[in-house]
Amino acid sequence: MSAPLLLDARGKVALIAGASGGIGGASAALFREAGASLGLFDLDKRPASNEEHVISIAGDATSERDVQRAVKRTIERFGRLDYVVNAVGVVGAGRLSDTSHADWDRLLAVNLDSAFLLTRAAWPALRESRGAVVLLSSTNGRNGGSHLSGAAYAVAKAGILNLARYLAKEWAADGVRINCVAPGPVNTPMLARLKPDEHRALRGAIPLARYAEPGEVAAAIAFLCSTHAASMTGTCLNISGGMVLD
Repeated sequence: MSAPLLLDARGKVALIAGASGGIGGASAALFREAGASLGLFDLDKRPASNEEHVISIAGDATSERDVQRAVKRTIERFGRLDYVVNAVGVVGAGRLSDTSHADWDRLLAVNLDSAFLLTRAAWPALRESRGAVVLLSSTNGRNGGSHLSGAAYAVAKAGILNLARYLAKEWAADGVRINCVAPGPVNTPMLARLKPDEHRALRGAIPLARYAEPGEVAAAIAFLCSTHAASMTGTCLNISGGMVLD
């Protein structure tokens, strides 16, 4: 198998959390194509893979115990860990006055706590491999968001930005890079909640007038893990079709 120019992951191991989602699934496919062995971690019960270089791990990314188990099983199976991608996420909706405390806690736990737990658990193995991490932020974390996704989602995604920046500084001396991507609307089932008029308004706010595809975000994630991005850490790639202008 010839590895794509974007990422040569032959002999490397990637743990992808949220692997059943649109972006997580596209990332898993791309990393597998690039030659990586994969630990696929997701809340959804996935059938056990028959592939020699793929292991499926069911668990809750907001559970410290489940996250530690996912990291441990991946390393036990493949002997190392080089890349970590956290594509876990759930969207909210409505105004702050409509947000219950329980919903606020749930959205921060899924979107932000999961990244904290995963990076902390993976740190020893990443230090050994001098690996790379990519976290999933959002345009909502950069521009304050709107009622379409809610306040908690925007706050959590803003937290991802500074978590990446913080860890980039803390881990740099050990050669571990950590970056994030900030997509705008992506053509995944997450957008199915929107009504036709909301879709029209949302597309109208995007200068390129189109939703990103999951594979486009996955390609940015792969790039950040590749040697092409060897001097990039603490950065966030804007994949918004022009909704946010850096």
